[in-house]
Amino acid sequence: MSPSAEALWNRYRQQVPDAPETPYECFHFCDNEADADECADLVLRDIKRGTAASVAELERAGMRLPVAGDISVVTRWNGDAVAVIKTVQVDIRRLDDVDEAFARREGEGDKTLTYWRKVHDAYFRRVLEGSGVAVDGDLLIVCEQFERVL
Repeated sequence: MSPSAEALWNRYRQQVPDAPETPYECFHFCDNEADADECADLVLRDIKRGTAASVAELERAGMRLPVAGDISVVTRWNGDAVAVIKTVQVDIRRLDDVDEAFARREGEGDKTLTYWRKVHDAYFRRVLEGSGVAVDGDLLIVCEQFERVL
């Protein structure tokens, strides 16, 4: 954890004495600096309250699936911590089954499903390149909903 992430986590633990010793994860959104920093700002403004990853990319990274109750630290691309979030719901859906309500909850772009599909299709293709995993309507997506708690 970066020094700023550790400081933010310690502040959270002071406010919530029964919080876990360490966060589920300390992470930035996206695979590039501009989008990661924009998403961090959206979290701070309580606009972004959801995120999506493919099951395949989590498996490739050796990560477990998130579960309701997980608490994580969100950072900017450079590692500066900006928020603590708590996962409130996790659904596994086929890519074609992601709906308008989830796209709005993610809070990115114009918040439409059309925008969501365009940017996420490109993202999944980038992060799964060379994996042999097909990016199509049957790709399993982890639709995680969260609330900012600090």
